[in-house]
Amino acid sequence: MSKKGEPVSRGIAFIGGEGPPPDLCRAVFEEAALGGKFPLTAAADSGLLAAEAAGLRPDWILGDMDSLGELSRLDSYPPERVLRYGPEKDYTDTELALALLWEKGCNELWILGGGGGRLDHLLALRSLFERDPCPVRWITAAEDLRCLKAPAEFSLSLLPGGLVSVFPLGDGPWEAESAGLKWPLAGLPWDRGFFGLSNVAEEGSFTLRVKRGRFLAVWPLASVLFSAGFRGRAAG
Repeated sequence: MSKKGEPVSRGIAFIGGEGPPPDLCRAVFEEAALGGKFPLTAAADSGLLAAEAAGLRPDWILGDMDSLGELSRLDSYPPERVLRYGPEKDYTDTELALALLWEKGCNELWILGGGGGRLDHLLALRSLFERDPCPVRWITAAEDLRCLKAPAEFSLSLLPGGLVSVFPLGDGPWEAESAGLKWPLAGLPWDRGFFGLSNVAEEGSFTLRVKRGRFLAVWPLASVLFSAGFRGRAAG
C-alpha cells in the first residue's frame, strides 16, 4: 500500500456477496475521490451488478463470470476491459481484481461487498488483510472494516454507544491506544488469537492510534455518522 510520502491513488473492487445499498456504494465511490479524481474501479464477477446498481460503469470487469447471470450485459463494455478466466483458476475473482488495481498503480484499495454467504468465503476475504500489500477498507451490507498499520491514527464518529471491535493482524508485535472507547486499548496483551470484541464508543466519537503492528477494526455500518479523517499511512 501507500508508503510514507507517496501520493495516494485509490482503487475500489466491487465484489459479489452482500454489500452496501446502491446509494451508499455511490457515496463511498465519491468519498474515495482524491483531488477531484475518482478512484479506479474493478468489478469481480457479480460485483458488476452492484456497481451498475449504483450508476457506475467499472473501469475493468474480470472473473470467471459464473455468478453474473446474463452475460450480454458485458457487451456494452470495451472488450479489452473485460477479462475472462476459466473456473479452475488459481486465484479468486476478488484476488484478481485487487491484483489488477495494484498493477494499474493504485496503492490504497477498498472492497465493496462480500458479506453474508459461505463462511469459507468470509474467512478467505479476512485473510487478504494478513498479506502485503493488503486492502485498507472493506464495506459489507452490515459492517465497515478498516485495516490500520503503524504508525496510524484514525478517528470516526458513530452513533453514541456504537460497537467497535479490534483484531491484531500479521506477525506483530502489536501496540494500540484509544480515546473515546469504554475500555481503553492501551496495555492490552495483544497476541495471535487475542481480540478486543464489542468495545463501546459511548459518546460516539473515538480515535484509534496504532503504535506497532497491524490491526483490523470493525464497526456496524448502520452506526457510522461520518469519518473524521485518516491520518498516518495505509496498511501494507
